[in-house]
Amino acid sequence: MNRQRVGFVGLGIMGGPMAGHLLSAGHDLTVFNRTPARCDPLLERGARVGASPRDVAAASDVVFICVSDTPDVEGVLFGPGGLAEGATAGSVIVDCSTISAEATAQFAARLARQGVALLDAPLTGGDIGARNGTLTVMVGGDAEAFERVRPLIECFGKRILHMGPSGAGQRTKMVNQIICALNVLGMAEGLAFAERCGMDLDKVLQVVTSGAAGSWALANYAPRIVRGDYAPGFPMHLQAKDLRLCLEEIRKLGGRFEGTALTERLFREAAESGLADQGTQGMINLLRRPG
Repeated sequence: MNRQRVGFVGLGIMGGPMAGHLLSAGHDLTVFNRTPARCDPLLERGARVGASPRDVAAASDVVFICVSDTPDVEGVLFGPGGLAEGATAGSVIVDCSTISAEATAQFAARLARQGVALLDAPLTGGDIGARNGTLTVMVGGDAEAFERVRPLIECFGKRILHMGPSGAGQRTKMVNQIICALNVLGMAEGLAFAERCGMDLDKVLQVVTSGAAGSWALANYAPRIVRGDYAPGFPMHLQAKDLRLCLEEIRKLGGRFEGTALTERLFREAAESGLADQGTQGMINLLRRPG
């Protein structure tokens, strides 16, 4: 792969390892994070640190963003010292955040007026996938820009699909989050039931993970619950945010989506009642509370 000038804004649980893979692949990397200390591990490995997103854009031909929500992305792009101030015509911005599909299309149109392509490229695979470089990446936006940056995405992604025009990546992520949230709820509720019955959870898992109940959530989150490990691979408050985005889109479409409404309410309740920073496996701690 040709050495490229790459930027990365947002070095959290997902972004930090992703940026590290780009650096390991030999690219010239410039990074920025609102909490500067998160840049230190990459700085020690040879990355440069920009004073603002604008500085990152000015030093890069392709910039990745990985932040929490729609207002965060808007601020990184268009706020004072934002990427739009430093990006030059022909550059590409790849937003790996999970945000509003409608806002994504608006941001893309705004950047296109200055000759900058914006791709929405949300992720699935969690912290494990980010560390191992095996993320699934669903991309919306200009197909030519996608092909240009695909070799960079391959540094941290294993399955990479172009889903359609701007916003299509975000809508695909919504499908993923609806299914994931319902799986997590089913997993947590099943284990909460087993606990109430006084059952041996290790034995229960040996049975149900190999049967029709088997799922990614059961295989990856249930053992953490058994160990009492609620560290966030994907925190509760972000799952609540993602489901809010799903409901916003659903309200435009109409139809019956009772499962999405239920999980959004429960994850929001969990996030607002002291469980916000636990991983989504912490849903069982909400279910353990007296009804």
